[in-house]
Amino acid sequence: MRAWRLSDEPVADTDCEEDRDLEYRKSVKCKIFLGYTSNLVSSGIRETIKYLVKNSMVDVLVSSAGGVEEDFIKCLAPTYLGDFTLEGRALRSKGLNRIGNLIVPNDNYCKFEDWIVPILDQMLKEQKEDGTVWTPSKVIHRLGKEINHPDSIYYWAYKNNIPVYCPAITDGSLGDMLYFHSYRSPGLVIDVVQDIRAMNTEAVRAKKSGVIILGGGLVKHHICNANLMRNGADYAVFVNTAQEFDGSDAGARPDEAVSWGKIKADAESVKVYAEASLVFPLL
Repeated sequence: MRAWRLSDEPVADTDCEEDRDLEYRKSVKCKIFLGYTSNLVSSGIRETIKYLVKNSMVDVLVSSAGGVEEDFIKCLAPTYLGDFTLEGRALRSKGLNRIGNLIVPNDNYCKFEDWIVPILDQMLKEQKEDGTVWTPSKVIHRLGKEINHPDSIYYWAYKNNIPVYCPAITDGSLGDMLYFHSYRSPGLVIDVVQDIRAMNTEAVRAKKSGVIILGGGLVKHHICNANLMRNGADYAVFVNTAQEFDGSDAGARPDEAVSWGKIKADAESVKVYAEASLVFPLL
């Protein structure tokens, strides 16, 4: 996936003049889509993803809302190591939230609100005065600029102009902030249609497409479905613990995606049955 260059392929009769230039062909790489669920940003995988983005080793990111907000929240306040067996009732009484064996105080989300609300105010102002059309990816790009923190995945995505798509941006604390803001200062609109056009175009225009998907559900389907628009990805790596026997998208093996045209029949693909936060840094 990472080694492929357009120069590895023979020149086709339909190639344009630029595509026929040898030096240009040597410079064209496989477009790599990296998708991950929110729990992986809450965990130590955040640092691995940040490294890949900082060094421009991936081309497109797809995350759930939690995978976006948790990155910013970690820039504002720490997450603590707890235990899987801590009692929910006791944690609730102390204003503590559990993510697996991690603990996030309520105060972290208060700090997040204090940080993001003025940015939403400014975005609304730009929408009204300048006609700016906000999309989830544009919102994340703006937040990456505003956080201005070298530990942030989305700061480096902003710096390196790597698009971040989040089709369910309202499904988390980000959605809570948009909900609260809609009462305080109504009118902010976030257009998801522009983003589905942009996401699918990323795949359609790729000379070669590779997907790396950590976890399942929405991020997995969003990436695979975009690659359907180009008759399938050329490379695919799935890492999750889900089984296929409940018919879930998360559990589906790459071969199921082949049947839909989301992965090419002759693609190099594999599913790694493993806990991603343990295995992905090794990969």
